[in-house]
Amino acid sequence: MSNITGFLLGLHGPVIYALVAALVFGEAALFLGFVIPGETAIVIGGVLAHQGRVSLPVLMVIVVLAAITGDSVGYEVGRRFGPRLLSTRAVRKYQHKVGKAQDLIRRRGPLAVFIGRFTALLRALMPALVGSSKMPYPRFLLFNAIGGVAWGVTFTLGGYFAGAAFEHWAKLAGRGAAIAAAVVVVIALAVWSVRRHRKEAAAEPVLPEYAPSSDQG
Repeated sequence: MSNITGFLLGLHGPVIYALVAALVFGEAALFLGFVIPGETAIVIGGVLAHQGRVSLPVLMVIVVLAAITGDSVGYEVGRRFGPRLLSTRAVRKYQHKVGKAQDLIRRRGPLAVFIGRFTALLRALMPALVGSSKMPYPRFLLFNAIGGVAWGVTFTLGGYFAGAAFEHWAKLAGRGAAIAAAVVVVIALAVWSVRRHRKEAAAEPVLPEYAPSSDQG
C-alpha cells in the first residue's frame, strides 16, 4: 500500500485524472473494491489538487462520473450474470453479508444504494446485487448519482483540505520535514482505509438493521 501511495503522490497532470478515475470506476465495475478502496485514491487526488497538479473542480467531476459509471457497469453485470456472480469464490467468501445486503435491498431498495456508497465492501457489491434484484435502472441511477456526488465531493475536499493543512505546516516546520511528515500521514491514511475495509468485511452485520415500515406489516 505504501508503494501505491508513493506512486500516486509522484504523479502529475492528466495521469492523475486517469488513474483516480480508473480506481474509482473499477471499484464496482471490476470489483477492485475487494482490494483497494477507491476513497484512498480520491483523498490523494485531493491533496495533489491543492498542490496545483490538477484542477479541484475537474477532479471532483471526474470522480463523480467514474463512480456513477462504474456502479452502472456493476449493475449491468449483476442484472445479466447475477446467479453466476453470486456463485464465484470471491462473493461466496462474504455469503452472510451478501444475504444481509440483499435483505436490505428488498426492504429499503433505493436507500440501500445510497448507504452502500459509504461502506467499502458494499461499494463493490451493492450495484451488482441491485442489478440481480431487478430494481429498475432509473431508480438505481437516481440514488446512485446522489450517493456518488456526496461521496466523491466529500472525500475529494477532505484530501484538498488535508493538503492545505500540509502547506500551513510546511511554512512552520520547513519544507523537507513537512514533505516527510505528509508522506507518513498519507501512507497512514491509506493503511487505515485498507484496515477499515478488512474490518468491514469481517464485521457482523454489514449494515445496521432497519425496522420494517408500517405498510409492510
